Amino acid sequence: MRSVLLASGLIFSGLIQAYDIPRADLAPVIDGDPSDQAWQQAEWRKIDHLALGTMPKAEDFTGHFKLVWTPEHLYLLAEITDDVLIDTHADPLEFYWEDDILEPFIAEDASGGIHLEDFNAFAYHISLDNQVVDIGPKGEEVKPRLFPNHVSSRWQRSLEAGNKVYWEARVVVHDDSHVYGDDISSRVTLSPGKKMGLLVAYCDADYTSGRQHFMGDVEIEPVDGDRNRGYIDASVFGEVTLIE
Repeated sequence: MRSVLLASGLIFSGLIQAYDIPRADLAPVIDGDPSDQAWQQAEWRKIDHLALGTMPKAEDFTGHFKLVWTPEHLYLLAEITDDVLIDTHADPLEFYWEDDILEPFIAEDASGGIHLEDFNAFAYHISLDNQVVDIGPKGEEVKPRLFPNHVSSRWQRSLEAGNKVYWEARVVVHDDSHVYGDDISSRVTLSPGKKMGLLVAYCDADYTSGRQHFMGDVEIEPVDGDRNRGYIDASVFGEVTLIE
């Protein structure tokens, strides 16, 4: 278990779920094509735990993902079955959580703790138009902001593979010293044995009224019935170790 004192005074105990991420011999190309040799080195991990909404039927949403790393980047491949893809807001900062999005949560030092208004962890919301949003401070103002230099992504739909979407992302890992607008100083070089906090989730929206299902790879213990804790508390993330 991992415990953290919340601002409300409640103690939340997260369920630590640990696994390893292999190093890629050759970095995958970010093009939505899952045939890169690097992906053969990694195992699939399911996105099958409900955090918000109702449990979807298999044809509505099913997902799993793979991860590999190089010293420069963390790489993510998600294979998603989603019968309806929706992005209803032209402004990427407006109601971005109500569209279909792939969402990797990353805590560089696996320390857990609250991160809603700082960079103790990052909750990258990757939209269908490949915009990347998280809540972040700039000066004294905390609000949704774009992080174009943190994540590069590309997805493609494969009708031949049962209406699946293949979504690839290349992530630059930053530590908690990050200052918005400076994408160099807080950048971290990855190495074998490094541990990070990680949660991979997917928002599934079937209608323009917003998401119906929010699914993640980690089982989250609820606080007052609420399992949607990833965007607030990095203590609910899984723990990964980078290996050769």
